[in-house]
Amino acid sequence: MRKFAAEKSKNLLAHRKICAVSLQHPTASVFSSQSHQNPLPQSSILLRFLSSAASNPSAPSESMASDYSSTPIKIDSINPKVLECEYAVRGEIVNLAQKLQEDLKVNPDSHPFDEIIYCNIGNPQSLGQQPITFFREVLALCDHPAILDKGETQGIFSADSIERAFQILDQIPGRATGAYSHSQGIKGLRDTICSGIEARDGFPADPNDIFLTDGASPAVHMMMQLLIRSENDGILCPIPQYPLYSASIALHGGSLVPYYLDEATGWGLEVSDVKKQLEAARSKGIDVRALVVINPGNPTGQVLAESNQQQIVDFCKNEGLVLLADEVYQENIYVPDKQFHSFKKVARSMGYGEKDISLVSFQSVSKGYYGECGKRGGYMEVTGFAPEIREQMYKLASVNLCSNISGQILASLVMSPPKVGDESYESYTAERDGILSSLARRAKTLEDALNSLEGVTCNRAEGAMYLFPRISLPNKAIEAAKSMKTAPDAFYARCLLNATGVVVVPGSGFGQVPGTWHFRCTILPQEDRIPAIVSRLTDFHKAFMDEYRD
Repeated sequence: MRKFAAEKSKNLLAHRKICAVSLQHPTASVFSSQSHQNPLPQSSILLRFLSSAASNPSAPSESMASDYSSTPIKIDSINPKVLECEYAVRGEIVNLAQKLQEDLKVNPDSHPFDEIIYCNIGNPQSLGQQPITFFREVLALCDHPAILDKGETQGIFSADSIERAFQILDQIPGRATGAYSHSQGIKGLRDTICSGIEARDGFPADPNDIFLTDGASPAVHMMMQLLIRSENDGILCPIPQYPLYSASIALHGGSLVPYYLDEATGWGLEVSDVKKQLEAARSKGIDVRALVVINPGNPTGQVLAESNQQQIVDFCKNEGLVLLADEVYQENIYVPDKQFHSFKKVARSMGYGEKDISLVSFQSVSKGYYGECGKRGGYMEVTGFAPEIREQMYKLASVNLCSNISGQILASLVMSPPKVGDESYESYTAERDGILSSLARRAKTLEDALNSLEGVTCNRAEGAMYLFPRISLPNKAIEAAKSMKTAPDAFYARCLLNATGVVVVPGSGFGQVPGTWHFRCTILPQEDRIPAIVSRLTDFHKAFMDEYRD
């Protein structure tokens, strides 16, 4: 019952060279945004799709490797858990994209496109999304408090951002964002976050339950470090899943126990199926410690119904599992018939108290409508753990001293934005609603476009930032991928990148039902760019299917 992420790493060295086709780059392409003459025939174009990197662009060349032959560390002598760990969102396809981007800087005509469009990762501001003005005003004032005493400040910054900055600075040791804080985060900011949680859920929250972290990822790692003792400890994870979980489980030496979401029912989560996987793992001697639930889903975009969440809570309670609730997309809901409910709210509504169920909820400033990925802010709310366990959590947090202060401030702002009557309220709501409504339109446009393609089906994006279409690939394409020792959907993604400059992540990096193929595509490129992306993808897919048609 080892991790599915280990499958590729077992052949890590054997797979260094993929899609090794050596060709001169063409001077024309049907996908180029530039005007060229004498376009190549389709077969030459499709071969070109594979020619950008004869080997993994992140791997050293043989000559480079030989330069380090006298050094003590070799690839087979490092921690095998590192080799086993994979993170597809920034994996081989992205490495190739970065190489192509460097090529374009040196020679803009070196490829049949003039830019790389990164649809591989939920990184909104890199694709043009603007930050929320109120949040950035408060951050600026906190980072440079000297301007608070200047007369012109009131003419530049809103009154409520100035007031909030004063409040926050009074809570920071030394009134300095460059100072260390308490290892769980600044107490006053945790108080603010708890007020936001209480307003959202209608149930009390305790600042001692909050651990502020550099995004949600370190919080996930902390919990895996706490829960996993050996490979005999298992974590139930959805498939498809966000690769952070498989990577973290691998790094900490545990076993990923997969449960499959049902694509036919909109990526539904059937508790009866989860129970079967739990029992199968236990029959093999795996001590399953926790259940991961991602809601809204990543990469699948579904939003769980409250009744389904109640079943999950009961299941974890009855089976003695920690419920790890990834809720970082809680603001990203795009359909009127669904809404977000935190698992803590659901559990408390069912009558389960602090000592009845162990629950960890993850939140991040990187997602939602704010998209502050680079600020690295987030938190976990930890409930249902004995005091001696909490002491160990605090010890783990203290090893890293504290999370960055700007991220802590942003986490408090996300959970306590401007309210009715505040000077910034109208501009804040206009920015927030504009971003979310545009994301909903982009999701629908891309969903419709994908469903119009031959052999492609795509469930609706109810939430989050991604679409995860299923692609039925011709046998010739599957055989071509096998000959190059790569997964068929990775072959497709590489071809797409080399033809169009559009970066997506193969479904094999997230896990999928064996024999099915997918890719994950963000909905984050700005709305006016979506038609061009649809056009590139449509033209490419038609040419690809024609080339490899059985």
